[in-house]
Amino acid sequence: MTDRISVTHLITGTSTGGAERMLHKLVSRTDRGRFDISVISLTTAGDIGRRMIDEGVSFHSIEASRSGLDPAALVRLIRHLRRTRPDILQTWMYHADLAGGLAARIARSIPVAWNIRHSDLDPDHMKKRTISIAKWCARLSRRLPERIVCCSRASMETHAAIGYDRERMVVIPNGFDTALLKPDDGARSSVRRELGLDRDTPLVGLVARYHPQKDHATFFRAAGILHAEMPEVRFVLCGKGVTAENRDLAGLTGEAGLADTVFLLGRRDDIPRIQASLDIASSSASSGEGFPNIIGEAMSCGVPCVVTSVGDSAEIVSDCGVVVEPGDPEALAAGWKKILAMNSGDRSSLAGRCRERIENRFEIGAVTARYEVMYLGMCGNRGESKSGA
Repeated sequence: MTDRISVTHLITGTSTGGAERMLHKLVSRTDRGRFDISVISLTTAGDIGRRMIDEGVSFHSIEASRSGLDPAALVRLIRHLRRTRPDILQTWMYHADLAGGLAARIARSIPVAWNIRHSDLDPDHMKKRTISIAKWCARLSRRLPERIVCCSRASMETHAAIGYDRERMVVIPNGFDTALLKPDDGARSSVRRELGLDRDTPLVGLVARYHPQKDHATFFRAAGILHAEMPEVRFVLCGKGVTAENRDLAGLTGEAGLADTVFLLGRRDDIPRIQASLDIASSSASSGEGFPNIIGEAMSCGVPCVVTSVGDSAEIVSDCGVVVEPGDPEALAAGWKKILAMNSGDRSSLAGRCRERIENRFEIGAVTARYEVMYLGMCGNRGESKSGA
């Protein structure tokens, strides 16, 4: 047969986030000659959902409660799947994995691929309900999904340890658009002008929403340590909730003595520009990260990274940056200082290696192709004659 394979993606919501952004990239890159793509949000259409709608993606909102698992919403999901009859249901994150797995079984035994995004189930940073749903998914992982995609090896090991069926698991990392995310000397200049800084001012950045897992406290303590030794360095942070009105961040800024050296930019729509302006991108995460997008984005822009060893961060960075243990501000500051102290030639070489690693291992086209191969296998390699595969 040469018919296109219909793939429906089900996600809890489509506001800004790592999983949502990866879904958008995957939907945008999937070969429409072989695959017919649609997206369902269990809740409503957030910013990324509206962007996909504007781009012509078939999009449907179930408008469930915040849990995404209320009975009425599940009935609506079942009815939608019965009406649209996709060949494959790809679900994203625990709530959608469970709801989609059950709905697909009831609707007409639609093949399901789950997608796991977390590297751990830390009770200090995750809701009890979310952990409970993840454990229910573990119990049902031998019955509901045909495949279980993990965004990182850390995710796979953690979830296999709590009972997920390892035999159904496959690791497919996040991918990055290296045509969009690239070195940009103009961004370096324009961001510094926006902030009122000289062009040569060193910038260390953290792109992450305000959340306990991101451990902004460790970042600020490290920034205070570095500032005492290198007062010329400035720190740029952006993401949802990362604003001067955030009392916690304001307190951390004051405690670290960083009143005139930190820029809290909030949510931004020009992340590639921000990333390309940095001298160092950082991740201070303490838990939860599977495959942090911000690391791959920065490295694609030729920006070295100093990261904590959470999820697959060390695997992404490899020898193209510095990896430290979480919760250690002294080590984080030392990593920043090590890169900033490099001469221009060594830093240029490191930047080139960062970019090359993303191009060779995590380019979005190659990552999308891995999803497509999985979908073809789930449908008995339908569509191969059309693609010539």
